Amino acid sequence: MNGAFPKWRKEFSEIADVHSQVLQNISLRVELAFSAFFHRVKAGEKPGFPRVKGDGYDSFCFPGASVGYAVEGGGLRLSKITEPNSRIKMRLHRPLVGKVKTCCVRRIGCKWFACFSVEQEDDFLPKSDEAIGLDAGLNSFMALSDGTFIENPRFFRKDEKALAKAGRKQAKTKKGSKERRKANKVLSRIHERVRNRRHNFVHQTARRLVNEYGMIAVEKLVVKNMRGTHCLAKSISDASWSMFRTVLTHKAESANREVIAVNPAYTSQDCSACGYRPDGVAGRTKKKLSDRWHFCPKCSASLDRDTNAAINILNLAVNTKPQNRKQNHKQNHNGITLCQVTPVEAPAFRQESNHYFFGSSACWASSSPWCFSPVGWGICWKACLTGS
Repeated sequence: MNGAFPKWRKEFSEIADVHSQVLQNISLRVELAFSAFFHRVKAGEKPGFPRVKGDGYDSFCFPGASVGYAVEGGGLRLSKITEPNSRIKMRLHRPLVGKVKTCCVRRIGCKWFACFSVEQEDDFLPKSDEAIGLDAGLNSFMALSDGTFIENPRFFRKDEKALAKAGRKQAKTKKGSKERRKANKVLSRIHERVRNRRHNFVHQTARRLVNEYGMIAVEKLVVKNMRGTHCLAKSISDASWSMFRTVLTHKAESANREVIAVNPAYTSQDCSACGYRPDGVAGRTKKKLSDRWHFCPKCSASLDRDTNAAINILNLAVNTKPQNRKQNHKQNHNGITLCQVTPVEAPAFRQESNHYFFGSSACWASSSPWCFSPVGWGICWKACLTGS
């Protein structure tokens, strides 16, 4: 397709007004869409023929390094869009550090953002021998093996009434009318607010964990299958476990930390102190989902169910490290000791646990989103375009 662009630029004035790098990126998008389509056909999945979604493109990219764009004097200059001596005003999130590789301009709702991917050296953190296990949940976002909890913010649930109200107003308007466009803006703004808060929370939580711990053990969850439970699907989607694990893995790699995903089978049933596992026979009753407190009938260990699972996850991660597969030690090469549980008396009622909340409900524009560019380890800066 790239070879046909010179001919098309002569025939169609609309194409002639678009930068050549942007056109090449469009052909790459089409190629990727059809490659994914044929892959799904070959795998016997529902193919889903490629199509243009919505009203067209909401973004365009300059894939070259400083080709067709430049950041000058607090503004952004785009070839074929801005005048030679003019720039688009923008609020730069932070100074650009490293070699700029690509620039993508994207429309989100009624706002425009310029996203720069840059290439730079990894900034490794000092070595840490601290290790932690994480158990994902719905009552709390994460239970840590040290007995603390990360609160589940439930951003979608908090704005669910506002979404329902905006949706009802939109349904009453006529398609294509001015009122319909206004209602769409209100609805999209609420979704954007939920997305930004969730994005900020996930990044802030992952960053704090990576800064504090040298090894982080997580569950290898198949969230797509878990959403098949209709009574929990909305809450599972709102918790954003998959996004958190992806962001945590990226941040850990760039900081020379280790994230180990383990099989979550029986982590909630096994006793983290003695390894006792109820099998459902001979009086060894398995814990139900409603049983939130773990009490071992064998060693009398008593602790929160999710904390018990987090300790099991950490112990599995330590035992599955390559240097421990042929050893039966209680420590790994960094001196990280397997978690031990002291039996305590089960309380008559469960008090509120030690919760703490990473991050805030700040909007996406004020967060510090780290992501990785397609040209190697890098950082993505996002700037808000404020005018023309």
